[in-house]
Amino acid sequence: MLAYTYIKKGEFKLTEKPEPVIKDPKDAIVRVTLASICTSDLHIKHGSVPRAVPGITVGHEMVGVVESVGSEVKKVKPGDRVAVNVETFCGECFFCRHGFVNNCTDENGGWALGCRIDGGQTKYVRVPYADTGLNIIPDAVSDRQALFTGDILATGYWAAKIGDIGNDDTVLIIGAGPTGICTLLCVMLKSPKRIIVSETDPLRCDFVREHYPDVEVVNPLETDVEAFVKEHSDHGGADVVIEVAGSEKSFESAWKCARPNATVVIVALYDRPQVLPLPDMYGKNLTFKTGGVDGCDCDEILRLINDGKIDTTALITHTFSLSEIERAYELFENKEDGVIKVAVEV
Repeated sequence: MLAYTYIKKGEFKLTEKPEPVIKDPKDAIVRVTLASICTSDLHIKHGSVPRAVPGITVGHEMVGVVESVGSEVKKVKPGDRVAVNVETFCGECFFCRHGFVNNCTDENGGWALGCRIDGGQTKYVRVPYADTGLNIIPDAVSDRQALFTGDILATGYWAAKIGDIGNDDTVLIIGAGPTGICTLLCVMLKSPKRIIVSETDPLRCDFVREHYPDVEVVNPLETDVEAFVKEHSDHGGADVVIEVAGSEKSFESAWKCARPNATVVIVALYDRPQVLPLPDMYGKNLTFKTGGVDGCDCDEILRLINDGKIDTTALITHTFSLSEIERAYELFENKEDGVIKVAVEV
């Protein structure tokens, strides 16, 4: 089967690989029907994910149909349509039992698919711990509606959850890329008093204004974001800041735009270390919440999609076949033609 493969830093390539097989009683084999490209895939390509293993099939955003299951799999069966979780987790260790599934102590725990073991930019994928790593898609939900459930939607849902957002809060979201917009959709479920989105790309600013007219949009290349947020909040800054952009400037903006005693949630994955200027921040008494998504709410996310409360289909701006995936990567990486997300039909 064709598989898009991490060869070495700076190089991905379509290669021929054998179809995967069940290796453990808790495994499932999923036939991928629709996949996507994530910015995290680009981080692998650029060498920013040291734990990524050369030779693996990349890709961790996917939906498909269960082909076969191991003898200990109870939740799913052959023929089930499923969304695949970005994380592998056993469900039994200390961290899993406390909901911190990103830190599962299994050797393949956390982000494994498309990073340390073969992922889903191919026809078939082996999913370890299928009972926790697969979520059944409701009949009324299409593949395109469910595509982002296991990764960027799970990330947005997690970010909104740990932000402890209240109805009187002003929430600032930095970054209106795919994860930023998924975060916005999940923040909207919390019904805060005010939502502000900061984004440098004019096309993405326009996308937010068009689809979510109640949201304030500010472009830091045109406007002083810190002054804007102070003017459009009640206590000298945002009550909750969610940083999704992943640059040095956006990291600085996150803590500067927060009011004293605010919560700053760091969702972004950075290409290099960031400096926490504690002397400059002294007295703001900020609470930082950082790290990888704990993607254990995917059943709830699918229920919200089924109920019409979350819709991410507008994010899919381009569709390619697997044989065209190199062009899809080129377009996505270079942000050509107004791309937000790419769907890859397998």
